Amino acid sequence: MLVGRVVGNVWATRKAPSLEGMRLLLVRPFTTAATEAQDVIVAGDVIGAGMGETVLVAFGRAARTVLGSQDIGWQAAVVGIVDSISLADGGTFELGDHGERIPV
Repeated sequence: MLVGRVVGNVWATRKAPSLEGMRLLLVRPFTTAATEAQDVIVAGDVIGAGMGETVLVAFGRAARTVLGSQDIGWQAAVVGIVDSISLADGGTFELGDHGERIPV
């Protein structure tokens, strides 16, 4: 799993039948330094995450379970919308619009 920010939508008018009706989001993962990575992933979304939200993304079997079928041709899915993050050092924060840490 990874934590990242929704940075866009993907629209595909032609796709495999198992993907019909699925919402596809571009998610930019966070690094361990709480900065955003340069690469993005495409994740299926059935929970309604919005642009700019911080999300939890699962891969493989866990992703396909959330998307509703093991027979679906997809490997990544949004499984949660993150409200805040707590670290081992005791710090708790929310993530701002640009990935900055906002203490709670």
